[in-house]
Amino acid sequence: MTSLREAAYMVAAILFIVGVMRLRNPATARSGNQVAAAGMVIAVAFTMIGSSIANVAVLLAMVVVGAVIGTYSARAVKMTAMPQMVAVFNGMGGGAAALIALSEALQAIGHGSYPGLAEAVPGLFDMLVGSISFTGSIIAFMKLQEWITGRAISFKGQNVVNAIILVALVALAVAVPIAPQADRLLLDWILIAGALVLGVSFVLPVGGADMPVIIALLNAFTGIAAAAAGFVLQNDVLIVAGALVGSSGTILTLIMSRAMNRSIFNVLFSAFGSKVTAKGSSERGEIHPTNAEEVGMLCAYAQRVVIVPGYGLAVARAQQECKDLMDALVARGVDVRFAIHPVAGRMPGHMNVLLAEANVPYDRLYDMDDINPEFQRTDVVLVVGANDVVNPDARENPGSPIYGMPILNVDQAKTVIVNKRSMAAGFAGIDNPLFFKPNTMMYFGDAKGALQGLLQALKEAA
Repeated sequence: MTSLREAAYMVAAILFIVGVMRLRNPATARSGNQVAAAGMVIAVAFTMIGSSIANVAVLLAMVVVGAVIGTYSARAVKMTAMPQMVAVFNGMGGGAAALIALSEALQAIGHGSYPGLAEAVPGLFDMLVGSISFTGSIIAFMKLQEWITGRAISFKGQNVVNAIILVALVALAVAVPIAPQADRLLLDWILIAGALVLGVSFVLPVGGADMPVIIALLNAFTGIAAAAAGFVLQNDVLIVAGALVGSSGTILTLIMSRAMNRSIFNVLFSAFGSKVTAKGSSERGEIHPTNAEEVGMLCAYAQRVVIVPGYGLAVARAQQECKDLMDALVARGVDVRFAIHPVAGRMPGHMNVLLAEANVPYDRLYDMDDINPEFQRTDVVLVVGANDVVNPDARENPGSPIYGMPILNVDQAKTVIVNKRSMAAGFAGIDNPLFFKPNTMMYFGDAKGALQGLLQALKEAA
């Protein structure tokens, strides 16, 4: 039976790897998700084999409860709230991993001993990282849900305090295996409590504009904690699954930070966005308001139109209107493309998922590096709800907090139409001089209503 279980775990691990590989391409992503899910079903099923009837009953009950909650959540959540759901699910994974290590310690103590060094080391690591991931993800969720401010929350010397807590927790973890057995469980609880506090203190100073990076990093933490839980349980499939999540989350974190031209250290410890007074360029001028009829005429007679989606598009749930606008322009012979910045939205790939929901063909989505050379040959750029990722201060103003961050060079197009509800600053809390440039026109209004008006204007255009 043990050999059969190990063979099943190997099959499950292979399915996980194949599933992740297929997630790289939108055309195979759905089947990749199904392949990985099949691997998880196999892993859970063969974990039950050989267990007592009581254990199987408990496991089945938990699977049913989890499936019901997961299915309802996935179907009920709005696309705008997808980052929050990712944060919550990620936190649950980290918390579960920490509880696995704690339960193994409790079980060993119940049998009159404490786990040996081979199990204690990964278990303590699991408690530390899993607990940090749990509360860190909850704080990320609260920021994204706007239950607390999305801006960085910090106090003078907070980074030093965080460093002291981390060093103390690591020292405590080192001390647990050599402490008297009677004290080890208490030290475990102290370790978990301290890690929970560190998770909160670790994420609070991260500004809302850096949420894509912090979500990816916390995802990596959860994967690492799950892999450690695999060592605690001596479960190969859990080790493989955790390693996949941990490595992919780490790679994604590096990609996200590179997309902002900032180091991980700067993202985590700079408290970017903590000051509401942060400003961009001091250069101002007159804005040029426009309306649906004027924008409709410009787009109708353009040869190339590039649409830049942002979080405002997600908030208004206007992705279908965006797709309809693309169809209307393509029918008139206009070359329509979508420009996707790596950190647009509130999580990695947010805009890609949003547009995929409206069945926008993936070959019309262009990454920043591919589309930037095309802006000089573009007649009209329509910016829908994006702000910081098109801010030219990142390229031109050394005094700007986002200076050096790669952006979409929309200001190089012949005409830029910016759709916003108001002149308010973006999520980073800094002004955008793009709005005052002579080739920019401001098309005010909610994204859904603005795009509907634009579609109507296109129909009426000669």
